[in-house]
Amino acid sequence: MSSSESGPPAEPADALPVVAPQLRALRRRASLTLEAAARDAGLSPAHLSRLETGQRQPSLPMLLSLARVYGTTVSELLGESAADRDAVVRAAGMESTAAGGWTYWQAGAAGRGMQALRVHVPYGSQGDIVRVHPGEEWLYVLKGRLRLRLGDTLHRLAPGDSAHFDSLTPHRIAAADPDGVELLFVHTLLQSPTAALCLGPIHGEAT
Repeated sequence: MSSSESGPPAEPADALPVVAPQLRALRRRASLTLEAAARDAGLSPAHLSRLETGQRQPSLPMLLSLARVYGTTVSELLGESAADRDAVVRAAGMESTAAGGWTYWQAGAAGRGMQALRVHVPYGSQGDIVRVHPGEEWLYVLKGRLRLRLGDTLHRLAPGDSAHFDSLTPHRIAAADPDGVELLFVHTLLQSPTAALCLGPIHGEAT
């Protein structure tokens, strides 16, 4: 299992001020040691420790993996709450969050069995990261063109195209256009804190 420590440079320490204590609190709530949580998320214990102390900021893939490991959502990792669990999410209420070069907006309520996001993936950002984890994913291309590698097969998606696949299939996402690609993205959230995940670069493959 590879580590994703070789990703983009850390963002400023105040970029996501709530994340560090929230990561530690949710790990303890899940009764996981630092070593166990790091292993399940595909990180090194040292890297997870730096995330929990605010020395580094997590990328979106890290947030997604840690949310699955802790049986929660990215919203809760960011300290957000939706006490009334509204069924409708208004456009004006979608606040953007930047992580690991991606920009994303919560397009669904927190605390559900699925998580919906609107995501902007810049050109050249995280295209070398392979993701393998339990669950299902669905994505829909809103704008731009997407390179989606599922296993050994490369798919090129244009606006209006979509993909629905088992997340245990190794997959990589990359923008094919210099202006990036904008997606609607839905994935299942496993409630087991022991869900095994793996995030890391694959070297020597062209997308």
